[in-house]
Amino acid sequence: MIQRIQTLYLILVALLSGVLPFFIHLWVEGGSGQFFAKNDILISIAFYAVAALAIVAIVSFKKRQHQFVLNRLNMILNLFLLGFFVYRSLNLSGGAAVSEKGIGMLIPVFSIVFLVLANRAIKKDEDLVKSVDRLR
Repeated sequence: MIQRIQTLYLILVALLSGVLPFFIHLWVEGGSGQFFAKNDILISIAFYAVAALAIVAIVSFKKRQHQFVLNRLNMILNLFLLGFFVYRSLNLSGGAAVSEKGIGMLIPVFSIVFLVLANRAIKKDEDLVKSVDRLR
């Protein structure tokens, strides 16, 4: 149902990925300044895809298995984003005085954590429904 705790987790994932990367810088480039997700079309598409998958998972609350699979796909997409950010951060030069890595690079980590929590709640609901079906 829509009032479950996994809906809250998925809304947080949608907000984290759909809104936050466009206001929090991901890293600081040498001469051009702060780099946001809107500066690169592929990163923007990846963040929008994560948010869209979270919204589709919220809407498909009647099909818990489908919701579970969508969250797994969302985790894989977040892992690709995280891998890209790790690769990018290893190639950035960082000084002792100023760190050039932004807090926005942690958005996929938080999204993965909330997706795992949502999948636990979905699994708990599925187990509850299966236990009730056995009693009939």
